[in-house]
Amino acid sequence: MTEEQKTRAEQVKNEANTLFKEKRFPEAIKKYTEAIELNDKVASYYTNRAFCHLKLESYGYAIADSDKALEVDPNFTKANYRRASANMALGKFKEALKDLKVVSKRAPADKDAKSKLDECAKIVRRIEFEKAIEHNESKHSVADSLDVNAMVVESTYDGPKIDSETSKVDKEFVKAMIQRFKDQKKLHKKYAFMIILAIRQMMLEAPSLIDIKVPSDGKMTVCGDVHGQFYDFINIFETNGYPSEKHTYLFNGDFVDRGSFSVEVILTLFAYKWLYPNNLYLARGNHETDNMNKVYGFEGEVKAKFSDMMFKLFSETFNALPLAHVIENKIFVTHGGLFSRDDVTLDEIRKIDRLGQPGSEGLMCELLWSDPQPEMGRGTSKRGVGIQFGPDVTRNFLETNGLDMIIRSHEVKEEGYVIEHDGKCVTVFSAPNYCDTVGNKGALINITPDMKLDYVTFTAVPHPSVKPMQYASQFSGLLGM
Repeated sequence: MTEEQKTRAEQVKNEANTLFKEKRFPEAIKKYTEAIELNDKVASYYTNRAFCHLKLESYGYAIADSDKALEVDPNFTKANYRRASANMALGKFKEALKDLKVVSKRAPADKDAKSKLDECAKIVRRIEFEKAIEHNESKHSVADSLDVNAMVVESTYDGPKIDSETSKVDKEFVKAMIQRFKDQKKLHKKYAFMIILAIRQMMLEAPSLIDIKVPSDGKMTVCGDVHGQFYDFINIFETNGYPSEKHTYLFNGDFVDRGSFSVEVILTLFAYKWLYPNNLYLARGNHETDNMNKVYGFEGEVKAKFSDMMFKLFSETFNALPLAHVIENKIFVTHGGLFSRDDVTLDEIRKIDRLGQPGSEGLMCELLWSDPQPEMGRGTSKRGVGIQFGPDVTRNFLETNGLDMIIRSHEVKEEGYVIEHDGKCVTVFSAPNYCDTVGNKGALINITPDMKLDYVTFTAVPHPSVKPMQYASQFSGLLGM
């Protein structure tokens, strides 16, 4: 390798650094890759590219780059830190803990590294403890130990109430609840528990794949990730219409985490599901899982606003959420994507035993985590979980099941949506200016009874000055937030 190549590599790396500062992460990745091609013996080029991958949630690629940096220089501590970040993001706490121990040992004076090590160790201990007692509690549901009727509503509570005679929500209750959330006030825990319990029961009785119809005298709206951005989420209803018998909504997973108003989002969705069981549909996303909730804020938020018991009830309810929907026997809708093998049928999906955490492989995991790729065939997941699937995989799945197209979510898109795979695979993402930093539009898809698709984009609206990941502060630095 010539000195000229080394000098040129440094110049390209500096160009990449500038792009990174401007948050132009895909372009920065290309430049770091160019620098690596000129000189593949500099560990920092790999860790810089890994940081870009973290920003784009490509955790599998970030781990691969960290591994490569450590091959080049086994003592390059930043690579351990990046790898810990990626494993933490994937909920792989034991793997993250190993690297955090290395970081803390090499930099004992680094208080930030020490606090993250302590937090990660605490999570690992808690998971081990929960596993140890799981055998005794496997048949026991939090719902069984809740006596909602015994919960007293204090006279000082001035919010909406569920009628004690009907024990059901009505339109006035939901409307008043939404206004209360806008005013940054809490719903009484009694009514929150009642809503969650009602939806848990409803979901337990549903199959893993649900067939749905567009109202003959109205429309259906498909929304992607909303990620706890309550004010943007409510803006969807205010601009596109509220759920009703003539206006069905399907929210395609990732209702919670990252945004710090996840409790408000999920209680609103659950209340509408209770009010309109046949006009509001919810699919599980990869963030309706315990590991993600521990890292990205939902668990901390529920505990801060309500209690540990309520989080456990949410967890049980998320476990019962359906994994996919089929609209009018034509459109397959799931959060992530397709599978590591061909010939998966709708009946097979319908029969998935979904009650529990999804694991790191299998049909359930792939439905929640997979992503499309432009190349034919299948590829290793950029996320480190699930797979990447090409146009031929999409076509095979659609032909096998007599379907026209796939709608999925799971990925932030600059314009809120992207149409790929010869028009057969659409990604829709409904959290504009994701995490208050990305600057993307949000999108939704309106579907008419004659199956015409109308793509609507929208921008973020103002919200109170509560930052994303507010309830996951220990890890926000580690995850590059």
